[in-house]
Amino acid sequence: MADVLTTLEFVADGSTAIPVAPHTERFVAAHAADDGRLVSAARDGDRGAFASLYERYARVVHGLLLARVGPEHAEDLVQDVFLMAWRRLDDLRDPAAFGGWLVTITRNRAMDFHRRPTDFVELPEDVPVADDPSQRAEARAALDAIRGLPEAYRETLVLRLVEGLSGPEIASRTGLTPASVRVNLHRGMKLLREKLRR
Repeated sequence: MADVLTTLEFVADGSTAIPVAPHTERFVAAHAADDGRLVSAARDGDRGAFASLYERYARVVHGLLLARVGPEHAEDLVQDVFLMAWRRLDDLRDPAAFGGWLVTITRNRAMDFHRRPTDFVELPEDVPVADDPSQRAEARAALDAIRGLPEAYRETLVLRLVEGLSGPEIASRTGLTPASVRVNLHRGMKLLREKLRR
């Protein structure tokens, strides 16, 4: 199991170009007021304020998308979600509720992704591959196993195992109670272990 988790972290770190805060920065529940201040500043045209919101929530958005779509699509969809949020910022009634609002946009964007036909673009044959295919295949199998779990477990496991968020961070950024997050992580890990043993 530890190898799978290490591989998941490897793929998450190796396949994303999202500039995010390091794993050691922890989200504080009092950030809602700070979110409100940043949203207000962003509404007034302060791009730096919106960049701060991006840095704070990029891991959550990426994790929620990764729970629903393949890693090859998650990065582009992260950009779509934040672009939608930027364009719709004036629609947000309570600026302090930015986190929950962004989570809703993210979930809706993932559902929209599955409704639309996918356009495929062929890459040139000389595109270099920098990682180990066996590690990537193992990580893909683990992510597929996670995506096969019920939604509540799927989201919390990806946010914890891939994005590296703590239980309290997941709770405060998604609007779940800390108890719900603990239960989802516990039950989700149990189901994941069973799936990976098969």
